[in-house]
This record gives sequence, structure tokens and C-alpha cells, in this order.
Amino acid sequence: MIIKVAATLLIVAALSHPAALWQQTSMDKKRVTPVAVGEVAPDFTLEDQDGRKITLAAERGKRPIVLVFYRGYW
Repeated sequence: MIIKVAATLLIVAALSHPAALWQQTSMDKKRVTPVAVGEVAPDFTLEDQDGRKITLAAERGKRPIVLVFYRGYW
């Protein structure tokens, strides 16, 4: 019984991995322009965990801002 459960889990894990990779979208490299050191970042809008819209322009100058884009390698 344990072997059947382990085999089923292994098959599901093996089949779901390619599906997860398929869902990832890649950005067009021509549209991505990095911000140079010392250059002002362009304005953008994000939602916080409560659904409120936050813009970089509204937060700029109030306090230091650190942006971290974690790509989720786990």
C-alpha cells in the first residue's frame, strides 16, 4: 500500500513539474530596459496585500525604498 501511494505521488510530481514550467511567462527581452546605477526608476503601480494601490512616485522621497523581486526558486 505504501509503495502504491509513493508511486502515485512520484508520478503526480513528475507530471505536474512540466505543467508548472509551461505556465511561466517570459518577457520580451527587447522591452526590458534595466535601470542604470544612479538613474531614477520609472514610476509604476503595485497592489499591497490589502489590495491598495501604491505608486513609486507617491512613496519616493518619504523614506528609503528597496525593491526586491524574488523569482521564487524553491
